[in-house]
Amino acid sequence: MSGGDGSAFLQINTDLKSGQVYTMYHGTSMEAAKKIKVNGFQQSSQGMLGRGVYLSRDLEKASRYPLNLQAFQKVVLKVKVNVGKVKRINLQGHPLQTPWHDQGYDTAWCPPNCGMVPSGLEEDCVWDPKRIQVIEIIYPFLESPSPFQTPAVTVRF
Repeated sequence: MSGGDGSAFLQINTDLKSGQVYTMYHGTSMEAAKKIKVNGFQQSSQGMLGRGVYLSRDLEKASRYPLNLQAFQKVVLKVKVNVGKVKRINLQGHPLQTPWHDQGYDTAWCPPNCGMVPSGLEEDCVWDPKRIQVIEIIYPFLESPSPFQTPAVTVRF
């Protein structure tokens, strides 16, 4: 199934397939979101999957980040991602856990409930920030109390 913007709308528990475009989310601070708007994404220098931009198809997961900020300081960037060639990393100590890009992969994907992420939620790491296009900013702290409603405030990039 596809969205109007050409991105795939799939259940979170479905496999991330190579060569597809997906809607994903990136949790960050308002200050960092402003920098991303001007300069684009920058790779994290380190992380569970090594260098890259960390994202998830799970809005709940992205809404938790950054962990060290209060809710009113957080925003979530809704993005469109061309994942390119995907490597599934589904266990701690996987031989390609951090050198996946050196083997020709564009995205590393930790499926939900695979034991890699304490929350059990999906995580993705995209090597090339140019594969990511910001669609809008979501302000999770302004969401209505109902989990069935969309956030009260979104801003198109």
